[in-house]
Amino acid sequence: MELDPEDVFRDEDEDPESQFFQEKEASKEFVVYLIDASPKMFSSTCPSEDEKQESHFHIAVSCIAQSLKSHIINRFNDEIAICFFNTREKKNLQELNGVYVFNDPQRECIDRPTARLIKDFDVIEESFIENIGSQNGIVSDSRENSLYSALWVAQALLRKGSSKTADKRIFLFTNEDDPFGSMRISVKEDMTRTTLQRAKDAQDLGISIELLPLSHPDKQFDISLFYKDLIGLNGDELTEFMPSVGQKLEDMKDQLKKRVLAKRIAKRITFMICDGVSIELNGYALLRPATPGTITWLDSTTNLPIKVERSYVCADTGAIMQEPIQRIQPYINQNVMFTAAELSELKKITTGHLRLLGFKPLSCLKDYHNMKPSTFLYPTDKEVIGSTRAFIALHRSMIQLGRFAVAFYGGTTPPRLVALVAQDEIESDGGQVEPPGMNMIYLPYSNDIRDIEELHSKPGVAAPRASDDQLKKASALMRRLELKDFSVCQFANPALQRHYAMLQAIALDQEDIGETRDETLPDKEGMNRPTVVKAIEEFKESIYGDDSEEESDSGAKEKSRKRKAADAGDYDFVELAKSGKLKDLTVVELKTYLTANSLPLGGKKDALINRILAHLSK
Repeated sequence: MELDPEDVFRDEDEDPESQFFQEKEASKEFVVYLIDASPKMFSSTCPSEDEKQESHFHIAVSCIAQSLKSHIINRFNDEIAICFFNTREKKNLQELNGVYVFNDPQRECIDRPTARLIKDFDVIEESFIENIGSQNGIVSDSRENSLYSALWVAQALLRKGSSKTADKRIFLFTNEDDPFGSMRISVKEDMTRTTLQRAKDAQDLGISIELLPLSHPDKQFDISLFYKDLIGLNGDELTEFMPSVGQKLEDMKDQLKKRVLAKRIAKRITFMICDGVSIELNGYALLRPATPGTITWLDSTTNLPIKVERSYVCADTGAIMQEPIQRIQPYINQNVMFTAAELSELKKITTGHLRLLGFKPLSCLKDYHNMKPSTFLYPTDKEVIGSTRAFIALHRSMIQLGRFAVAFYGGTTPPRLVALVAQDEIESDGGQVEPPGMNMIYLPYSNDIRDIEELHSKPGVAAPRASDDQLKKASALMRRLELKDFSVCQFANPALQRHYAMLQAIALDQEDIGETRDETLPDKEGMNRPTVVKAIEEFKESIYGDDSEEESDSGAKEKSRKRKAADAGDYDFVELAKSGKLKDLTVVELKTYLTANSLPLGGKKDALINRILAHLSK
């Protein structure tokens, strides 16, 4: 059966020629927050987590304020605008009544969020009624349609940028599910028609409208009255909308401070299947370590970034070196000089291509072979026409036969063998869950896999083995403590959260940094469940027997010191000091002696050696 690669492996519905352009450039967002400021938003309240009553207006403002703070960290290039409708005052370029655009006076109406904008928006509730005011913009016997005007202003704000290179979105916060309910039939139909047409015009320009409805405690927001047509919902989407939007509001209020990396191509790879046959692949990094941003050095007087320049000065003449620095390598009685370009060429073992070596059953690939985050491979016809068709044929065959490919990969890092594991497409009712493609797993070198028994056992002494009962009790304990549906994405790095919280406090002149929630701490309530406590006690009894009572802190420390002293006894430090071989030991081995003799552990290796020599000389 001949497959159409454009149907099987295309992410979006764009033309193949523009797909790469979209993938490379569409990494910026233009967002307009539309907030209903009618009196109903201030009078309606909902209970908060601390059981206090919060108005719907406060909920909307707090969600947006938290989103703005997260924007600076995770998507600092995005541009946003905040727009209130149903207001007494007006402030917009179109001079439309009932619409107020809130922005930094020194910036454009839609721009990157600044510290001043965030600080002013955090306290907007205190002065909103006095400075901006609230009123019903849609009333009976009136032709004013503030919702229509708000969509018009938002569409005008989003004219900035191209829909091909940026995503444009409108977030609409309101608790009025039937904005034209009090109108006469003829007026209601006319306003409904014109408002829906305005929304359709915006969507035709590539602007998506997302509704964030706020329900009353005794009445749920009825989206079927008006807004289902405005945002284009039908069928099963109506029943799934309200539960999903509730989770979206919670996510906005409790956003993690993290950087969101753009989904771009990490590398381009030429996959050589055999002599004379090669295809082009794109590599994507699916998982990356989260690290703080790079340090920018500032001038102490101007607070501007410092430009670092480096110059090499000749040690003999004191003149500034103009030519590139050359490296030398002593060989026999002369120094061989190398340029930086020559050294770079020497380090290149391969051309960086991916070469197929063969295939193996999937059972040969073990979990511990995955030494680092894998790379997701996806075909592209940009350079080599027919790459996608060849990739599909190989992909389907590997899945049907249960094989993975072994290949040699020589990149900028040291070359190594890799395993190419075909991944089939996974779909659900909501759409695609996992795309088809291949995961490139970097296989370990032989010395990366170490024998634990050989590492911890002594020569001539058999390694201790657990009994069947101990294995059984340990397995039962692990089952009791197993996390259901575990994912690394469920836990945030508390150190990074604290780092970003401190930066935010400095930028916004906040005295209180706030408490950083550490989700990596043990679940004390879960650990105290009777079934878990019983499993722990049974495991301890199988290991220690009847003497399995918990030791005191002093006893545990003494036992640890004695154990480390025994480890230190494996070396004759006196003889090593006399022969000058202390430097041959590792830092860990040196610290075993220091720990056994209650000496400080700080400092570099030379400091540790000097401390040991000083102690031995006493």
